[in-house]
Amino acid sequence: MNAPIMPGTAATPQSPHEDGPRPRRLLNKQQGRTVISVILLALPLLVYGLFMLYPLGRVLILSFYRWDGLGVGEWVGVQNYVTTFSDERLLGAFLHALVLIAFYAVIPLIVGLVLATLLTRTQVRGLGFFRTVVFLPQVIAMVVLAIAWRRIYAPDGLLNSILRGFSLGSLTRTWLGDFSTALVAVGLIGTWVSTGLVTVLLMSGIANIPKDYYEAATIDGAGWWRRFWHITIPGVRAEILVSLTLTVIAALKTFDLVYVTTSGGPGTSTTVPSYEVYNQAFRLGSVGTASSLAVILTLVIFAINLAINLLGERD
Repeated sequence: MNAPIMPGTAATPQSPHEDGPRPRRLLNKQQGRTVISVILLALPLLVYGLFMLYPLGRVLILSFYRWDGLGVGEWVGVQNYVTTFSDERLLGAFLHALVLIAFYAVIPLIVGLVLATLLTRTQVRGLGFFRTVVFLPQVIAMVVLAIAWRRIYAPDGLLNSILRGFSLGSLTRTWLGDFSTALVAVGLIGTWVSTGLVTVLLMSGIANIPKDYYEAATIDGAGWWRRFWHITIPGVRAEILVSLTLTVIAALKTFDLVYVTTSGGPGTSTTVPSYEVYNQAFRLGSVGTASSLAVILTLVIFAINLAINLLGERD
């Protein structure tokens, strides 16, 4: 039988903190969350730095060197940029890229708006099939499309055969080999590719516009053009900005299409900045000039897209 415990005689359990000062926590709750956040972000930031920031920084550094890609580079300062801005061939490449923006972005936007409006508001049967067909060029490799279009533009290709069939033989020519038509021919391929993407984007935007708006406008006597201008265009402004951003970038960084169809020719009539970066670095052995060209191209793409988004927000 256990003896009763008299008050004051038995050792009462003590709190572990009564033996000494309470241990201090290394981090408070907020600091702990900050540390965990930093740890979770460390790996993505590391990957982003290795695969995005480091290559960009490396290209920027190389743009200040004269280097053939094999030996030891020589520091030349901004000489590569001076060369780029004084070389007519390189400046012409930027002018060609600006022309391609009209074919890649402007024309597809106009055509896409009309097509998307007609298809969405007229309840066309087989709309899903048509949407798949117009989007098809986006899922085919550009190299494959370029080879196919080379055959269409060939002297004995489909386009010249159609012209001869309509007794328009005087218009036939080597479309990709003619100085006056080569850039336009390349641009029309870009139009064909971009129109599907733009149309699908705009169709999704138009479908989200309430039908009540159109019904109310119709009751008020608004015609097709007024409904299109005052309801459709504002309703798809976000989709228009996305379309312009994607297609302008595609136009400025076009490489594979030019490489396969014309290789920059005839002469320099279809050279573009991306192709010249490849040409300067791997054919002419001027990595410094190619790097300066790449830096300028990156800045141009950034500036144009920034302007597009700022104009869109202002409206």
